[in-house]
Amino acid sequence: MTDDTAPLSGADIIRNFVKTLPASPGVYRMYDGEGEVVYVGKARNLKARVTNYTRPEGLDLRIRRMIDATRNMEFVRTETEAEALLLEANLIKRLKPRFNVLLRDDKSFPYILIATEHEAAELRKHRGSRSKQGHYFGPFASALAVKRTINALQRAFLLRTCSDSFYRARTRPCMLHQIKRCSAPCTSEISIADYNELVSEARQFLSGKSKVVQEHLASDMNAAAENLDFERAALLRDRLSALALVQSTGDVVARSVEEADVFAISHEAGQFCVQVFFFRAYQNWGNHAFRPRADASLPEAEVLEAFLSQFYEDRLPPRLILISHELAERELIEEALSARAGYRVHIQTPQRGEKKELVGHALTNAREALGRQLAEGATQKTLLDGVATLFGLDDPPRRIEVYDNSHISGTNAVGAMIVAGEEGLSKKHYRTFNIKSTDIAPGDDFGMMREVLTRRFTRLANESPLDSDDDQSGMPDWPDVVFIDGGAGQLNAVREVIAELNLPREVTFIGIAKGEERDAGREKFHIEGREAFMLPHRDPVLYYVQRLRDEAHRFAIGTHRARRKKDITKNPLDDIEGIGPARKRALLQRFGSAKAVSRAALADLASVPGVSSALAQQIYDHFNGGN
Repeated sequence: MTDDTAPLSGADIIRNFVKTLPASPGVYRMYDGEGEVVYVGKARNLKARVTNYTRPEGLDLRIRRMIDATRNMEFVRTETEAEALLLEANLIKRLKPRFNVLLRDDKSFPYILIATEHEAAELRKHRGSRSKQGHYFGPFASALAVKRTINALQRAFLLRTCSDSFYRARTRPCMLHQIKRCSAPCTSEISIADYNELVSEARQFLSGKSKVVQEHLASDMNAAAENLDFERAALLRDRLSALALVQSTGDVVARSVEEADVFAISHEAGQFCVQVFFFRAYQNWGNHAFRPRADASLPEAEVLEAFLSQFYEDRLPPRLILISHELAERELIEEALSARAGYRVHIQTPQRGEKKELVGHALTNAREALGRQLAEGATQKTLLDGVATLFGLDDPPRRIEVYDNSHISGTNAVGAMIVAGEEGLSKKHYRTFNIKSTDIAPGDDFGMMREVLTRRFTRLANESPLDSDDDQSGMPDWPDVVFIDGGAGQLNAVREVIAELNLPREVTFIGIAKGEERDAGREKFHIEGREAFMLPHRDPVLYYVQRLRDEAHRFAIGTHRARRKKDITKNPLDDIEGIGPARKRALLQRFGSAKAVSRAALADLASVPGVSSALAQQIYDHFNGGN
């Protein structure tokens, strides 16, 4: 006798959706029982593609697990498969399903912008959307590469880098003009027409026409020397040297590739690394290593294919993309990227010549970066195994949290949390806590730690269920081990907090008491159920825990100093409701300082432009106690 009330399997649920699906392009989402998206996919034919999931017997383990987890599906129909590809990439980046390949460490790359909103164009670094009028050049792999290039361009083309407000306020040239890094159009040391010639040369150089610009400068330098204008000849010589410096940056220069992004992927020990090189104007503008999260069973080409779609989801691609592996859907990705960019984009897997050399260089860098990551991970794994052994844990911890407080006589008190895991310190997970309680006596470290841990674990219990997935970096939400800077007293205070919270899972708390005369290496460790103990001198785990404690201390002090500095520089006018930047500026221009405002008569306050009688009374009452 069968049980008609037995829950449907994932394959059965998917089979019910197939009956009504169209044979057209689109995107599908698969949901688990908690309503979380577990997978996003696209298809040229939705009905045919989803039908494959109704026969899980011939599919690999990852897909079978995904099917078993499915409890609901949603579909979006698109006009073309290229549109479906773009939508799929957008949804994956936004929803981060656990069965998709995820671009974990996505970042925005900086550009060089020649802003043309002002009559004298400005040279600057730019990130984000291209909302400003001007000419964009990039991307560069790092802010340092942009800064280095801008410095060289200043010497080569003497373009201004100051803000428009600074430009308007000049009555004489600034220091940059004195050191020959700006032509000073602000004070008419150069005419706007001649300045625009420099702007045009800079644009040509950044667009790849460097040889034309250099030949022109060399010709002018020779002509100046023949006319005995040695000062101008020396200036042109320095500009040529600066251009040579720009061209020499980077370890690889493309002789025949004007503009391209180069991708190479490496896979080892279940981890992937994608190395990206940016070539613009025949120059290497830097590289960056990405570590996408993907199932270890996936082939490198499939991971690279998913990576490309997400990488260009919010970036404009160049006209040429060079890759290390042939892609099954290369033409489809080309079509989608071309439609988004508005020009033809080509994806190639070169087999010979300089393009193959560029890809080979990227592949070498990908393998080396992955090798370094695995070596560091092996060292970290050894340390975490040691932590588990020495502190009596069942398993090596995946997430360690360390807490510390910082204050001066109770003022500007802050709590700090640092996080470490299988890949070392994870600064993206660091947190600070401004101590809010008014019941804590100044300098009460126990009270501060009690507040910090109460806030931290109350929120964690409310927002992160025990079965929640790791985040994009692979870091779990719940800590396995928590180190507290303090001895038995601090640990007892922590136990009281944890007992009151009644946490849904067990967390090991360990107190670190400083040694005699605060001697590093003589620390005593306090853990529930054991007598206080010391770790062997020169033990790698001891050094590791010391580094974690010192990092928490550094982070807490840095946060405290930043908060104290903010309070020191805070203007008393900021505490008065209704006074924004414009009114504060008007008051300071009229009276000279906040102290003078505090002494002003009511009638004088009311005479300030933008200050009404009611606001003047409010300001007066604020400084005079309402009397």
